[in-house]
Amino acid sequence: MRNKIIFALSILGIVAALIAAYVFGIERKAQPPAFAPISNPYETAIYANGIIESDQPGGSNITIYPDVAGQITTVLVHEGQKVKAGTPLLSIDDSVQKASTEQLRLQAEAAQAVLSELKAQPRSETLAIAKAQVELAESNLKVARDQYDKRRASFDIDAKSISKDVLDTADNAVRQGAAALDVARKQYDLTKAGAWNFDILNQQKQVQALEQAYQAANAVLQKYTLKARIDGVVLAINAAAGSYVSPLGALDTYTQGQAPLVVMSAPQDTLAVRCYIDEILVSRLPMPDHIQGQMSIRGTDVKVPLEFVRVQPYVSPKIELSNQRQEKVDLRVLPVIFRFKMTSPTMAYPGQLVDVFIGKK
Repeated sequence: MRNKIIFALSILGIVAALIAAYVFGIERKAQPPAFAPISNPYETAIYANGIIESDQPGGSNITIYPDVAGQITTVLVHEGQKVKAGTPLLSIDDSVQKASTEQLRLQAEAAQAVLSELKAQPRSETLAIAKAQVELAESNLKVARDQYDKRRASFDIDAKSISKDVLDTADNAVRQGAAALDVARKQYDLTKAGAWNFDILNQQKQVQALEQAYQAANAVLQKYTLKARIDGVVLAINAAAGSYVSPLGALDTYTQGQAPLVVMSAPQDTLAVRCYIDEILVSRLPMPDHIQGQMSIRGTDVKVPLEFVRVQPYVSPKIELSNQRQEKVDLRVLPVIFRFKMTSPTMAYPGQLVDVFIGKK
């Protein structure tokens, strides 16, 4: 019985081995690729990695940082929106700055009112009082002189009719009246002359200083509303309403780094492609008049001809592409910039990595 079981298991093992050999020996056809792999369109070409960015005469995309710090109160645009130069993008809480600006405006107006008052002097009512004081001083002098004349006449007739002390007192009263009249006339002349030129000049300077302070505060107040610098497209807004922002930008919760508050591109009728050529291939780069290029968008069969724009004549570390800061080897590349029109059936976006072949015309 035991031999029969061993014999049966051997037969089953042989049958299983034959079936497995048949199954694993079947030739399976490979699935066709989702898209044709990139290929060199030129006889000789330089391959380079590239990144799509907005078409700028210099630099890449437009980064916007606030000049002031505070909490965002309102976001006025959305990502992907086309905006004109001067369009408000978002606003930052300006309650404190608005109150300070208003305070400076009122101070400037108060200083201007004081300046106008100085220029309008003398005030007619003040001049009338000064004139009345002159008339009063003249009357007092006349009374004092009349009393002195009477006492002097009596003294001249009979020296014993009036004491010398009374006569001297009357004479002193005349002198005091004359001095008071002289003071009243000078005060009248001073009032009539109006404000002193130096007082007016000093007040003018104070008005100018306060107006300049108000204009500076108002200029800072305008910075609490972030506006587009040029016509373009909003690519990214890196903070939401209620977020705290500063001149360093906004905190990126994913990278824990500071990012620009708003990123914009130029109008996207054309886009640029910044290619990075390894420094060992720079010597093979054709002359600028003979450079041509073709871009392949990854994941598609789309191939787009490129128009050469310029070479950025500065060999730099390759960290510019995809922010590869952890790369341990010091790979250096030469940036070459192309452009293309947005007529491709496949959408392209700034920041997208592409494959580029650079050839010679």
